[in-house]
Amino acid sequence: MFVELLEGPSPYLSKWRGVRPESGRDHLQHTEAAPLSRVGMANIPATAGFALRFRVMRLRSRPIVVAFGLASACQPSQEDTSPFTTMPPMTSSPTATGLDSSTGGSPAISSSSTGSSSTTELSTGSGSGDASSGGTTMIWDVGTDQDLADPKPPGCKGKIDFLFVISRYGGMSYFQTQLLAAFPQFIDTIQAKFADFDYHIMVVDGDADWGSSSCDAQCPMPCPVPGYPCSYTPTVCDTTIGAGTVFPAGDDAPNKPCPIDGDRRYMIKGQKNLDDAFACVAQVGSNGRAWIGEALTAAVLPGLNKPGSCNEGFLREDALLMVTLISNTFDYGPKPFSSKGSPGDWAAAVLQAKHDDPESAVMFSILHSGEPECDPDDRTCQMVKMFPHHLLVDREEPDYGPFFDQATDLVEVACADFVPPG
Repeated sequence: MFVELLEGPSPYLSKWRGVRPESGRDHLQHTEAAPLSRVGMANIPATAGFALRFRVMRLRSRPIVVAFGLASACQPSQEDTSPFTTMPPMTSSPTATGLDSSTGGSPAISSSSTGSSSTTELSTGSGSGDASSGGTTMIWDVGTDQDLADPKPPGCKGKIDFLFVISRYGGMSYFQTQLLAAFPQFIDTIQAKFADFDYHIMVVDGDADWGSSSCDAQCPMPCPVPGYPCSYTPTVCDTTIGAGTVFPAGDDAPNKPCPIDGDRRYMIKGQKNLDDAFACVAQVGSNGRAWIGEALTAAVLPGLNKPGSCNEGFLREDALLMVTLISNTFDYGPKPFSSKGSPGDWAAAVLQAKHDDPESAVMFSILHSGEPECDPDDRTCQMVKMFPHHLLVDREEPDYGPFFDQATDLVEVACADFVPPG
């Protein structure tokens, strides 16, 4: 029998098996789990003759017909195995411990250790089948007609939120230029796939600081950065990690406000001169930090997306989310050298933003290919591989264009299977 087991914010598929321990008490032991979206639900009271409540629900990619053969004297098979695994086991379980979603600033994230996988074993009575004498009574609940209706999901209908998280670490100018060269074709390809393409596009950098600290110390005297805006006073959002970038300043940055339509920190459908606006915000500069995981976490949690906050309205519940991460160094080590938290924490923040549905996000990392496995220091790779729709590319590739084409294929598949919450 298959039920849903939730550990932290991520859904898991588990196997249950009935065995009566010598103590005579119902026993629950978890031993094997694999990440999965949307399976059945079970309500298991802790009584000697318990009742199981099972709901048949539709998996995202194809309908499932569950057949049960039940004889009054038969016990559940002890050799059942799960055929429903949809992605490899997580090396670190997304655990949202310490995530502070109530403020607009940097969230408080506590480190979490890597989780171990296990299988669930359920001990039940072995009587004659009569509930009053300690047997097992099965109460079937197949839900409403909607549960077994046409399994085709509604899809995202071309509604996609694009989040770019870009490092400001030294030497990033070359990699940002590569990104700018690939962006126009990427957007054109996405638009060709969806007749009603409705986008939100936001860029955040991996730093809580704004501009150049060395130039700020010399202002109003000229500094080594040509055109540095000494007269500009950064806003609270300019100095909040995870807030959308609208005025990149410092080495290898435009050092001017970017032409984003409306009073927003992101671009929406109908943005004038989209390529130029993106080229402006994506050149975040190269004299800052590479806190990719922390910036991603802050950008997607409710604190910065609620009304009146820096990124108000960016994330939409009925939209697919595509995250592109680009850096030239690993986000690894203690503060201040890397992000707070663990890969599991960062993944948990994305899952929280998308209602614990890992298939409603596409993750694309430009840093290291992650093959045959992630570098031990590459925590970004470890986080990205926790999602079923992901792509990892080495930053040294001479052209990012072909890989963005691959990313559009992932987006097309994820959009077709997308199920809005509610």
